[in-house]
Amino acid sequence: MDRLDALLEFHRLDPEDAFTRFAIAQEHLKRDDSPEALRFFEDLVSDHPDYVGTYFHLGRLYQALDRVDAAVATYRKGIDVATKIGDLHARAELQSALLEAEGVGFDD
Repeated sequence: MDRLDALLEFHRLDPEDAFTRFAIAQEHLKRDDSPEALRFFEDLVSDHPDYVGTYFHLGRLYQALDRVDAAVATYRKGIDVATKIGDLHARAELQSALLEAEGVGFDD
């Protein structure tokens, strides 16, 4: 059984486990399956909005898919969530990603 199959089995046993859903999305990314990764990330943000790590990775995926407006909105939402739950590290990463997505660079 490969990693994705194992994760999908864990998901079948506990479909609400946020970590497993995040790991499945990441595994799809590793396999260059953006549509499935996107589906899992978007569902995770919808079902577990306080799972703050999702926002960074979903935003990055949106950027890779040339959906910059969606990336910017995702980073902003993630910053709000990180602020609400007091995760300063996640907030800083999301703020940096937001600046990059908006085209604000430090070497301009």
